[in-house]
Amino acid sequence: MVLLLSLVLALVPLLGVVWIVLYGSPLTVDGLFTSLILLAMSGILGMNVLFELRKRGGASAKGTSASTTRTTRDGVVQSGRVESVQFFESNVGEPNKSVVTLSNGVKSSNMLVLEGDMRNALPVGQKVEVTFRKHSGHNVLLNVNYS
Repeated sequence: MVLLLSLVLALVPLLGVVWIVLYGSPLTVDGLFTSLILLAMSGILGMNVLFELRKRGGASAKGTSASTTRTTRDGVVQSGRVESVQFFESNVGEPNKSVVTLSNGVKSSNMLVLEGDMRNALPVGQKVEVTFRKHSGHNVLLNVNYS
């Protein structure tokens, strides 16, 4: 439904541009800027249609994920190759966070936000299996297995 509505709304501004060209004067400042605004609106909604089509086409390929995730009694386990670890210091009273990017060799990667400094625990380029749990709204690292 969203796809059809976006498609219709992307075509309506194009009809406005055609009307300006046929019945108005496209070479005046008003006609030029109105046409540019209408083309921008059409382009934005057209990109929305393309993203919706891409999302629907990608739904069948969900079997190839960037990293494998499973849940155990200890917590959540994710595995993959560490692409990057970025450390961010927080304000006073807030825990520091590390953003870890895991990949299994496919184009997309999986981002994981963990509490604390993970730069030494998760070396870049190393294949790891990370076990973590949620504690008071933050992911806390429990165990790291290197392979």
